[in-house]
Parts: sequence; C-alpha cells; structure tokens
Amino acid sequence: MELQAMATTEMPIFGNTLKLMKFWSYLFVHNWRRYVAMTPFVLTNVTQYVDIYLSTEPLDFIIRNVYLAVLFTNTVVRGVLLIIHRQEYEAFLELLKSYYLQLLHSADRQIGQLLLDTTRLSNSIGRINLLMGTCSCIGFVTYPIFGSERVLPYGMYVPGIDKYASPYYEFFFVVQTIMAPMGCCMYIPYTNLVVTFTLFAILMCRVLQHKLRSLPRLPVARVRQEIIWCIQYQVKLEGLVKAMNDLNTNLHLVEFLCFGAMLCVLLFSMIIAQTVAQTVIVIAYMVMIFANSVVLYYVANELYFQVSPSATTSQYIIYTILYFKSFYISIAAYESNWMDFDVETQRTLKFLIMRSQKPLAILVGGVYPMNLKMLQSLLNVIYSFFTLLRRVYG
Repeated sequence: MELQAMATTEMPIFGNTLKLMKFWSYLFVHNWRRYVAMTPFVLTNVTQYVDIYLSTEPLDFIIRNVYLAVLFTNTVVRGVLLIIHRQEYEAFLELLKSYYLQLLHSADRQIGQLLLDTTRLSNSIGRINLLMGTCSCIGFVTYPIFGSERVLPYGMYVPGIDKYASPYYEFFFVVQTIMAPMGCCMYIPYTNLVVTFTLFAILMCRVLQHKLRSLPRLPVARVRQEIIWCIQYQVKLEGLVKAMNDLNTNLHLVEFLCFGAMLCVLLFSMIIAQTVAQTVIVIAYMVMIFANSVVLYYVANELYFQVSPSATTSQYIIYTILYFKSFYISIAAYESNWMDFDVETQRTLKFLIMRSQKPLAILVGGVYPMNLKMLQSLLNVIYSFFTLLRRVYG
C-alpha cells in the first residue's frame, strides 16, 4: 500500500528531475514561480534577436550572441511546451508510474536488479547533466570578465539606455547572473526527463528479453501463457514509445536544428576567441551541449536497430557493438528452445517474433528515427558549414 501511494515526483528513477520541475511549477502545480522563471527569459530572448539585428559590435561578439540567442530560444521552447502540454506529460508520467510499480512489485530478482541498474544509470546521467549545466552557467557569467571590452553575459537590446554605462551595466549584469541558474533549471531537467523516459523503455525491452530467455525453465503448461503475457507487455511498450513521440517529436526537431546551429557557431567562436580563457569557456559550452545531445541520441539509438545496405564498415561496427534492445527481443524469443514447444505455442511465439521485427524508434519531427547514424550525418553537415565559414572569415 505504501508503494501504491508513492508520489510521482518521488520515483527514484527520476532523481531530482521531477522535483525541480514541480518547484518551478512546470509540472504538477501552477503558481507564481513559473512566471518568475519564464518572463525574463522570453523578454531577454526577444531583445537578443533585436540586438543581433542592430548590432555594430565586432564579429566575435555577434557570433557569441547568436549562440546564446539560439540557446535561449531552445530553453524557452522547452518551458513553454511543458506548460502547454502539462496535462499530457502528467498523464504519461502516471502511466509510466504504473509500469514502474509493476516492476517494483515483481518477485523476480533479476527484474529487480534490472530496475536498480536503470535507476542508477538515470540518476548518474542526471547528476552529470546538472554538473555540466552548472559549469556552463559559471562560464556565461565569467566570460565577460576575460574580455578586452565591456560585455554582458547575454546580449540584449534596451531602447534609450546605454547598457554598458554605469550603473546600468552593473544592474543588468546582476540580473543576468541570477537568470543563469533559473535557465539551467529549465534546460537540463527536460533533457534528464526525456533520457529517463527512453531508459525506462529500454528497461521494458530488457524485461521482455529476460522473460523470453526464461521460457525453457518454465513448466510446459505455463509457456504459452507466459508468451501471451510477453505479447501484451510488448503492446504496452509500443504504446509507451508512441506516447513519448506524441509528446516530444516536434520539440526534437526544433532541438535538432538548434543543436546544429549552436555547435557550428561555437566552433567558429573558438577560432576567433581573443584570449585563452575565452577559448576554454567556449570549449566548455561545446562539451555541455554536445554531451546533452549525445546522451539523447545514444539512449534513443539503444531502442533502435537498423543498418542500411549502404552503411560503411565503421557505421556497421557502431550499430553492431551497441546492444539494441528492441531488435534483441526477437532474438531472445528465437533462442528460447522453441523446438520443444507444442505447435500452438510455436505459433504464438512466431507472432511475437514478427511483431518484434519493427524497431522501436524515438522520432525527430515524426519522421526521422533518432539514432547515432542521424547524429553522424548532422555532425558532417555542421563541419562542412563550419569549414565554409572559416574560409569566408579568413
């Protein structure tokens, strides 16, 4: 009864992610904190683009402001979508909670260990992301200190005021310093949320594999019943992934474009940085956004298995080494000594294998599967565009 009464925000697999979202009232509650967090970011983001359009500052200042404007846009979009679709996210979390409690109540020790391992991995990724977000916030605030001219942490346009004159400069600097951790609490928890969603889907795949590999140890009379349970569980898994895509697929497309723009701008900023300290901070920015995106694409890749006939040897190695959970459901079913089952049970198992042939995919824009192949293609385009910018600027 105590486990059934567990609050959604208290699920260990989410760590502090849902607690942060509840504190800032993006999910579960609706209070003034939401507006305190969102309003300054929306206003600043609008003025950032005006400032870029009207800017007469050096190119390195403009390039950095473009990166920050895109980052702010991405952060604001995350917050706005969480607020707009709050009910859908909360309904999905309740569904996930019911599946989580089902696994938590399982008497199977192996399932308990799988759940524990997934919880530890999710919490570790969450802590690392928060650490990198904190380092980036420190970088935003300290970057102007190492510049040769006065500059604010984030570019902004203030009509009728010289933002670099005292005391306006000091006032805006303090306000933007306060905004940094608030932005981190919008940006990073969403990444952790999506990663945990995907890790839980991978956990469900592992549970299916464990159940199928355990079939030879069951009495013959129970095998077909267990296979039917696996088919029902597979339907739940497919429904979970579909619900994830319904919630996040359009935002994944926005972030796909934002990630490409930010990484390209940062590569260029690293070349034109004026001091060693600024170069180090730009590299820290790159590590943060790259690590966030790689984590998302990696865990999504774990759910997906597809090697096209035209794949290169290096791509094939990548796709074969990784443990692609949805594809291996059918392999686990095939390895279950199906020859010893009766004909009706074999047919039921064949049906499960046929259903497992279609890989589970986190979609970008509802069309493209999010996997390492897609990330590799994006990085190739970013490097080509960066090379073009470097030649033009040089």
